Amino acid sequence: MTIALPRSAPLTTGRLLSIDALRGLVILFMLLDHVRETFLLHRQVSDPMDIASTEPALFFSRTLAHLCAPVFVLLTGLSAWLYGEKYAGRTDVSAFLFKRGLFLVVLEFTLVNFAWTFQLPPSVIYLQVIWAIGLSMIALALLVWLPRAVLLALSVAIIAGHNLLDAVHFPVESAMHVPWAILHDRGWIEISETLRLRTSYPLLPWIGVIGLGYALGPWFARGMDAAVRQQRLLVAGVGGLLGFVGLRLLNGYGEKPWTVSDSLVQTLMSFFNITKYPPSLLFLALTVSLGLLLLLAFERVQDRRWIRWLTVFGSAPMFFYLLHLYVLKVLYLIAVALFGLNQGSYFGFSTVAAVWLAAVVLAVVLFPAVRWFSALKSRRRDISWLKYL
Repeated sequence: MTIALPRSAPLTTGRLLSIDALRGLVILFMLLDHVRETFLLHRQVSDPMDIASTEPALFFSRTLAHLCAPVFVLLTGLSAWLYGEKYAGRTDVSAFLFKRGLFLVVLEFTLVNFAWTFQLPPSVIYLQVIWAIGLSMIALALLVWLPRAVLLALSVAIIAGHNLLDAVHFPVESAMHVPWAILHDRGWIEISETLRLRTSYPLLPWIGVIGLGYALGPWFARGMDAAVRQQRLLVAGVGGLLGFVGLRLLNGYGEKPWTVSDSLVQTLMSFFNITKYPPSLLFLALTVSLGLLLLLAFERVQDRRWIRWLTVFGSAPMFFYLLHLYVLKVLYLIAVALFGLNQGSYFGFSTVAAVWLAAVVLAVVLFPAVRWFSALKSRRRDISWLKYL
């Protein structure tokens, strides 16, 4: 059975703006979440969230940010396939993935971690999304040599099956503690008396997501009929959402149970309260499916001006990531110097609305710098290191 689309679309002739536009959208969601992390730390949220103590506005803001990492990683895999189509194929893709993945890992240990802590030398290094993307790219550098069908099956198996490992844990004294903390069991790695690592983003599920993105690459090949691609995105996205709803209604695998309360809002919050660290099957089914549907929606309106505005953010993601982290840290230090600690041991906003307002203002203020860097990347292709940002 096919699902009719409202109108036909032309063949793909170049880079689809929808890819950068979707990346730009989740970058703005990430900015919102990091403003929350900076100026609402006195109202921290757990994973999954505590519905009883989390107001709907805060829950909604945090849930929006759930799209960020899955979409980033999925599009990283998709972009790797497009890179191979543009250049010499899997040999170039594998080499680029390995080098850029290693670059991101180093970046996480240095500039990214310092932006969060402003501590040198650091006592804690948080291994977060850049680390996860970097190691996933290194893993994909090997996986690209698999036949596409095998890679797709392996990726789906990892995404669907990794929750079977949730009960597996290893004590600190075990030789498996460190590799398992990196792969699946979020925890601490003690390096010395003065340094420890926090594996905030366990790696295994993200390898599945990046592999899935790479396996979907042929849908975006040059010469692919856009109507066929959009049909596939629609079927995959809707199918994934139906799978999420069906599995969530069973109230079992990979998640804490949801409950019905007297309030419809509280019931919906409970239903969509899913686990990110590591991302459960339900978390990835919801967010990846929404990502595919957003790709479809953005492709159909990619001639709109606001789409092109989003593509500016999406065309220079690493530059924006580093820029906004340092801007937020400096703004926080200035706020503490001017106003002191007004929320216990933190300076913070009193409302979620203030977080949204600050995020909107920062997006507008940072846009010219991101547009400048995006133009520089496009203009100076002779500077090889720019492609890593």
